[in-house]
Amino acid sequence: MSHPYRTGTSTRSRPSRGYGRQRPRAAARPRTGGGPSGEFALPVTVTPALPAAESFEALDMPAALKRTLARQGLTTPSEIQAATLPNSLAGRDVLGRSRTGSGKTLAFGLALLAGLDGRTAEPRRPMAIVLAPTRELAQQVADSLEPYARSVGVRTATVVGGMPIHRQARALRQGVHLVVATPGRLRDLMERGDCVLDRVESAVLDEADQMTDMGFMPQVTAILQEVPADGRRMLFSATLDRNVDTLVRRFLHDPVVHSVDLSEGAVSTMEHHVVHVSPMEKKDVATRIAAREGRVIMFLDTKRAVDRMAEHLLANGVLAAPLHGGRSQPQRTRTLDQFKRGDVTALIATNVAARGIHVDGLDLVVNIDPPTDHKDYLHRGGRTARAGESGNVVTLVLPGQRRDMTRLMGRARIEPRTLGGGVTAADLTEVTGAREPSGVPVTVRSAAPPEQRRDRAPRGRRRPRR
Repeated sequence: MSHPYRTGTSTRSRPSRGYGRQRPRAAARPRTGGGPSGEFALPVTVTPALPAAESFEALDMPAALKRTLARQGLTTPSEIQAATLPNSLAGRDVLGRSRTGSGKTLAFGLALLAGLDGRTAEPRRPMAIVLAPTRELAQQVADSLEPYARSVGVRTATVVGGMPIHRQARALRQGVHLVVATPGRLRDLMERGDCVLDRVESAVLDEADQMTDMGFMPQVTAILQEVPADGRRMLFSATLDRNVDTLVRRFLHDPVVHSVDLSEGAVSTMEHHVVHVSPMEKKDVATRIAAREGRVIMFLDTKRAVDRMAEHLLANGVLAAPLHGGRSQPQRTRTLDQFKRGDVTALIATNVAARGIHVDGLDLVVNIDPPTDHKDYLHRGGRTARAGESGNVVTLVLPGQRRDMTRLMGRARIEPRTLGGGVTAADLTEVTGAREPSGVPVTVRSAAPPEQRRDRAPRGRRRPRR
């Protein structure tokens, strides 16, 4: 039986600049059995339709994109970029699997922008869309592509929940080539008639596995059904589970599969530590880690727990700030900016920060509450050790959580270093840089700046969160 995703070479000729072509809807393909994690088996070695690129200069892209890459100091593609760009630039549907932080944004973004170079944008009718599961990831994608889009005269719009919808609608009415969106907000704009997808030639799903895990399947399906059937689709994900497979079978036609860095475990420059703690010492251990010199992201399970921990740390002299779905988008954006600048050193977050956040030089992630799913663990840890840098992931584990944590690490294919009960201050300092907090209360201004506060909805109106 053949593999459900075709990976051989293609005889399809290079399409026109608009990548438009008539094609049948992809037929259902036979399944193959999944492994213990519920993922479908992918071939260990993939033969791409076109050879991998050795340099950006060798790719068939507008000269302006190449000049911008050079100005950014980028000459050699990452592994996922080298594998996918020759095929996506040729108009092929692409199914790309690679770990977080591997350069997926440029892997699809450069192909999109190359196809939009020199085109005219129509009001309400974008020619390309990128769907992302969280506001933070959508904004990061848009920010990452902005200098490249500007170099080829491509107008972009970011549409996410928690921000004034009338501004986003106005941008679409003025005409944009590329829309980067969360599924819920894009559906809102489509229902209002402010965004029509009948001219979309390229659609990208970024972090598709998280999109399905968060319950966005109905919105994603509704959006893709509005995209012309002869358009190009690219799907990028760190994992390919059964929900993602459903999207692939329904919407991708003869995709070229590129699965690089096949190990689900984290990169070799990342170290993993499990710290056994008692309920009585857990908060104290977390506080000492948060007081370290340097930044840290700390994860907890609930919004309430995040708020309480942030308040506790501020009262003890740690520059901490909360990040979760209960905060407004201007607040979340401001908090992230403060963290990236170093005005906040401890970012206390729910899983909303597990993807879509890139901070240069971040070398520590702490799970105060261990995740229950190995994919969540990997994505939380993926905030550190990005782009070849090193980093540590530390998980605080209570006695009743030890067995579940052992199973989770096994599924993630990770062998952590374990610090047993009664961990010493010296051990904790060696691994995390932990130290005693000053104990002098501090204040971090986390409200939105005045120009953003004026844009909030009038009191009494409730905007849906996406």
